[in-house]
Amino acid sequence: MEQSKTYANGQPQQRMHGTTLTYFFKDGNVKAEGPVKENLMDGLWHFYRENGILQQVGNFKKGLKHGPWVEYDKIGSIVSETQFEEGEEISKRLYH
Repeated sequence: MEQSKTYANGQPQQRMHGTTLTYFFKDGNVKAEGPVKENLMDGLWHFYRENGILQQVGNFKKGLKHGPWVEYDKIGSIVSETQFEEGEEISKRLYH
């Protein structure tokens, strides 16, 4: 079953389709997308900037960051890689 919410301008704010939840910016571009389980983020999520460039990718486990997270700069190059375990940061590697 598909569920959705909209901004005042009529653009979708979020949409649930099956087990995938998608958040949108006011202009309609995708802001974030990933699976939901028992109303919590659970699995691989992608987060985007307003211009559509990937900002970060990471896993959730029962709503908490878990596993590897990669953050990207404004042109799509890797800035950092962080390892999480049930919401706690375990390690972080910065790229220059």
